[in-house]
Amino acid sequence: MSLPKPYYQDSAVTIYHGDSREIIPLLDQRFDLTLSDPPYGINGGQGGTSRLRARGAYEGVFSVDDDTPEFIVTVAAPIISMCIGISRSVIITPGNKNFCCYPQPVSFGCLWQPSAGGAQRHVWADSQPIFYYGESPTQGVSLSACSFENRINDETDNGHPCPKPYKIWLRLLTKGLGDWTGPVLDPFLGSGTTLRCAKDIGRKAVGIEINEAYCEIAARRMGQEVLDLT
Repeated sequence: MSLPKPYYQDSAVTIYHGDSREIIPLLDQRFDLTLSDPPYGINGGQGGTSRLRARGAYEGVFSVDDDTPEFIVTVAAPIISMCIGISRSVIITPGNKNFCCYPQPVSFGCLWQPSAGGAQRHVWADSQPIFYYGESPTQGVSLSACSFENRINDETDNGHPCPKPYKIWLRLLTKGLGDWTGPVLDPFLGSGTTLRCAKDIGRKAVGIEINEAYCEIAARRMGQEVLDLT
Protein backbone atom coordinates (compact mmCIF):
# COMPACT_ATOMS: atom_id res chain seq x y z
CA MET A 1 0.00 0.00 0.00
CA SER A 2 1.34 3.44 -0.91
CA LEU A 3 0.64 6.93 0.35
CA PRO A 4 -2.41 8.60 -1.19
CA LYS A 5 -1.94 11.63 -3.40
CA PRO A 6 -1.71 14.74 -1.20
CA TYR A 7 -4.90 16.74 -0.92
CA TYR A 8 -2.71 19.84 -0.89
CA GLN A 9 1.04 20.34 -1.14
CA ASP A 10 3.45 23.21 -1.48
CA SER A 11 7.13 23.68 -0.68
CA ALA A 12 6.44 23.82 3.07
CA VAL A 13 3.38 21.73 3.95
CA THR A 14 1.55 18.59 2.85
CA ILE A 15 -2.06 17.66 3.64
CA TYR A 16 -3.40 14.12 3.34
CA HIS A 17 -7.11 13.35 3.34
CA GLY A 18 -7.67 10.05 5.13
CA ASP A 19 -7.44 8.03 8.32
CA SER A 20 -4.27 8.64 10.32
CA ARG A 21 -4.26 4.99 11.40
CA GLU A 22 -3.71 4.05 7.77
CA ILE A 23 -1.51 6.94 6.65
CA ILE A 24 0.99 7.26 9.52
CA PRO A 25 2.53 3.79 8.95
CA LEU A 26 3.17 4.83 5.33
CA LEU A 27 5.07 8.02 6.23
CA ASP A 28 8.71 7.20 5.62
CA GLN A 29 10.06 9.88 7.92
CA ARG A 30 10.47 10.94 11.52
CA PHE A 31 9.26 14.20 13.00
CA ASP A 32 10.75 16.58 15.52
CA LEU A 33 7.29 17.47 16.82
CA THR A 34 3.73 16.21 16.71
CA LEU A 35 1.35 19.01 17.74
CA SER A 36 -2.35 18.17 17.70
CA ASP A 37 -5.77 18.77 19.17
CA PRO A 38 -7.47 15.33 19.02
CA PRO A 39 -11.27 15.41 18.76
CA TYR A 40 -13.21 15.35 22.02
CA GLY A 41 -16.74 16.13 23.09
CA ILE A 42 -18.04 14.46 19.94
CA ASN A 43 -19.64 11.32 21.39
CA GLY A 44 -17.50 9.00 19.34
CA GLY A 45 -17.94 11.08 16.22
CA GLN A 46 -21.72 11.32 16.43
CA GLY A 47 -22.00 14.77 18.03
CA GLY A 48 -22.76 15.57 21.65
CA THR A 49 -26.22 15.85 23.18
CA SER A 50 -25.78 17.76 26.41
CA ARG A 51 -28.44 17.21 29.07
CA LEU A 52 -28.13 20.88 29.98
CA ARG A 53 -28.99 21.90 26.43
CA ALA A 54 -31.79 19.33 26.34
CA ARG A 55 -33.36 21.11 29.30
CA GLY A 56 -32.98 24.44 27.51
CA ALA A 57 -30.44 25.72 30.05
CA TYR A 58 -27.04 27.22 29.24
CA GLU A 59 -27.78 27.40 25.52
CA GLY A 60 -24.62 27.00 23.49
CA VAL A 61 -22.47 25.79 26.39
CA PHE A 62 -20.42 22.62 25.89
CA SER A 63 -21.00 20.05 28.63
CA VAL A 64 -18.02 17.88 29.49
CA ASP A 65 -20.58 15.09 30.00
CA ASP A 66 -21.00 15.06 26.21
CA ASP A 67 -17.58 13.44 25.91
CA THR A 68 -17.36 9.65 25.72
CA PRO A 69 -14.29 7.43 26.08
CA GLU A 70 -14.98 5.02 23.21
CA PHE A 71 -13.58 7.23 20.45
CA ILE A 72 -10.57 8.21 22.57
CA VAL A 73 -9.71 4.62 23.48
CA THR A 74 -10.23 3.08 20.05
CA VAL A 75 -9.09 5.87 17.73
CA ALA A 76 -7.47 8.98 19.20
CA ALA A 77 -5.15 7.46 21.83
CA PRO A 78 -3.78 4.76 19.49
CA ILE A 79 -3.00 7.44 16.89
CA ILE A 80 -1.16 9.54 19.46
CA SER A 81 0.79 6.44 20.52
CA MET A 82 1.83 5.99 16.89
CA CYS A 83 2.98 9.61 16.80
CA ILE A 84 5.03 9.16 19.98
CA GLY A 85 6.86 6.35 18.19
CA ILE A 86 7.94 8.54 15.26
CA SER A 87 8.39 11.94 16.94
CA ARG A 88 11.05 13.41 19.22
CA SER A 89 8.36 15.37 21.03
CA VAL A 90 4.57 15.24 21.13
CA ILE A 91 2.22 17.94 22.45
CA ILE A 92 -1.56 17.43 22.54
CA THR A 93 -4.62 19.08 24.07
CA PRO A 94 -6.63 16.00 25.10
CA GLY A 95 -9.78 17.60 26.51
CA ASN A 96 -10.92 17.31 30.11
CA LYS A 97 -13.13 14.32 30.75
CA ASN A 98 -11.18 11.49 29.12
CA PHE A 99 -7.58 12.63 29.29
CA CYS A 100 -6.81 9.57 31.46
CA CYS A 101 -7.46 7.43 28.37
CA TYR A 102 -4.28 8.75 26.75
CA PRO A 103 -0.74 7.51 27.42
CA GLN A 104 0.71 9.01 30.59
CA PRO A 105 2.54 12.24 29.67
CA VAL A 106 6.06 13.17 30.70
CA SER A 107 4.90 16.69 31.62
CA PHE A 108 1.65 18.60 31.59
CA GLY A 109 0.43 22.17 31.46
CA CYS A 110 -2.86 23.90 30.87
CA LEU A 111 -4.68 26.37 28.72
CA TRP A 112 -6.50 28.61 31.18
CA GLN A 113 -9.74 30.05 29.88
CA PRO A 114 -11.10 32.39 32.59
CA SER A 115 -13.78 33.82 30.31
CA ALA A 116 -15.11 30.44 29.18
CA GLY A 117 -15.96 27.10 30.67
CA GLY A 118 -17.46 23.69 30.22
CA ALA A 119 -20.22 22.40 32.47
CA GLN A 120 -19.35 19.45 34.71
CA ARG A 121 -21.35 17.69 37.41
CA HIS A 122 -19.50 19.34 40.29
CA VAL A 123 -17.64 22.40 38.95
CA TRP A 124 -17.11 24.40 35.78
CA ALA A 125 -14.01 23.54 33.75
CA ASP A 126 -12.19 26.80 33.03
CA SER A 127 -9.00 25.22 31.67
CA GLN A 128 -7.85 22.61 29.16
CA PRO A 129 -4.91 20.26 29.83
CA ILE A 130 -1.80 20.18 27.67
CA PHE A 131 0.14 16.87 27.55
CA TYR A 132 3.84 16.69 26.68
CA TYR A 133 5.65 13.51 25.60
CA GLY A 134 9.21 12.64 24.62
CA GLU A 135 12.14 15.03 24.56
CA SER A 136 12.10 18.74 25.29
CA PRO A 137 14.24 21.16 23.29
CA THR A 138 13.88 23.72 26.09
CA GLN A 139 14.80 21.50 29.04
CA GLY A 140 15.07 23.48 32.26
CA VAL A 141 12.86 26.45 31.37
CA SER A 142 10.43 27.75 33.97
CA LEU A 143 7.23 25.77 34.46
CA SER A 144 5.22 28.83 33.47
CA ALA A 145 6.29 28.15 29.90
CA CYS A 146 4.07 25.04 29.99
CA SER A 147 0.83 26.95 30.57
CA PHE A 148 -0.97 29.63 28.63
CA GLU A 149 -3.88 31.98 29.17
CA ASN A 150 -6.53 32.43 26.51
CA ARG A 151 -8.85 35.33 27.20
CA ILE A 152 -9.75 35.98 23.59
CA ASN A 153 -10.11 33.46 20.78
CA ASP A 154 -8.05 35.19 18.11
CA GLU A 155 -9.07 32.70 15.43
CA THR A 156 -11.67 33.94 13.00
CA ASP A 157 -14.70 31.88 12.01
CA ASN A 158 -13.43 29.67 9.19
CA GLY A 159 -16.11 26.99 9.04
CA HIS A 160 -14.56 24.63 11.59
CA PRO A 161 -16.47 24.22 14.89
CA CYS A 162 -13.36 24.55 17.07
CA PRO A 163 -10.43 26.30 15.37
CA LYS A 164 -7.45 26.56 17.69
CA PRO A 165 -6.27 30.05 18.73
CA TYR A 166 -3.42 30.91 16.37
CA LYS A 167 -1.24 32.83 18.83
CA ILE A 168 -1.39 30.12 21.49
CA TRP A 169 -0.82 27.37 18.94
CA LEU A 170 2.19 29.27 17.62
CA ARG A 171 3.63 29.43 21.16
CA LEU A 172 3.12 25.70 21.60
CA LEU A 173 4.76 25.03 18.25
CA THR A 174 7.81 27.21 18.92
CA LYS A 175 8.19 25.80 22.45
CA GLY A 176 7.88 22.24 21.16
CA LEU A 177 10.49 22.80 18.42
CA GLY A 178 13.00 25.07 20.13
CA ASP A 179 16.04 25.11 17.85
CA TRP A 180 15.16 21.80 16.22
CA THR A 181 14.78 22.09 12.45
CA GLY A 182 12.94 18.88 11.54
CA PRO A 183 9.36 18.54 10.29
CA VAL A 184 6.10 18.79 12.24
CA LEU A 185 3.13 16.38 12.18
CA ASP A 186 -0.55 16.89 13.00
CA PRO A 187 -2.63 13.68 12.71
CA PHE A 188 -5.91 15.51 13.51
CA LEU A 189 -5.40 18.55 11.30
CA GLY A 190 -8.86 20.12 11.52
CA SER A 191 -8.77 23.60 10.00
CA GLY A 192 -4.98 23.51 9.71
CA THR A 193 -3.70 25.79 12.48
CA THR A 194 -0.64 23.59 13.17
CA LEU A 195 0.45 23.69 9.53
CA ARG A 196 -0.33 27.39 9.24
CA CYS A 197 1.92 28.14 12.23
CA ALA A 198 4.68 25.88 10.92
CA LYS A 199 4.59 27.50 7.50
CA ASP A 200 4.70 30.99 9.00
CA ILE A 201 7.95 30.22 10.86
CA GLY A 202 9.52 28.41 7.92
CA ARG A 203 9.16 24.81 9.11
CA LYS A 204 8.02 21.87 7.00
CA ALA A 205 4.90 20.05 8.21
CA VAL A 206 2.52 17.21 7.39
CA GLY A 207 -1.17 17.16 8.34
CA ILE A 208 -3.74 14.37 8.12
CA GLU A 209 -7.48 14.98 8.25
CA ILE A 210 -10.29 12.47 7.73
CA ASN A 211 -12.97 15.09 7.04
CA GLU A 212 -12.66 16.38 3.48
CA ALA A 213 -14.51 19.62 4.28
CA TYR A 214 -11.84 20.44 6.88
CA CYS A 215 -9.11 19.53 4.39
CA GLU A 216 -10.54 22.17 2.08
CA ILE A 217 -10.56 24.78 4.86
CA ALA A 218 -6.94 23.94 5.71
CA ALA A 219 -5.89 24.02 2.06
CA ARG A 220 -7.36 27.50 1.64
CA ARG A 221 -5.43 28.71 4.68
CA MET A 222 -2.20 27.22 3.34
CA GLY A 223 -2.69 29.18 0.12
CA GLN A 224 -2.64 32.48 1.98
CA GLU A 225 0.51 34.53 2.25
CA VAL A 226 2.90 33.78 5.10
CA LEU A 227 2.18 36.06 8.07
CA ASP A 228 4.78 38.63 9.02
CA LEU A 229 5.63 37.69 12.62
CA THR A 230 8.32 40.33 13.16
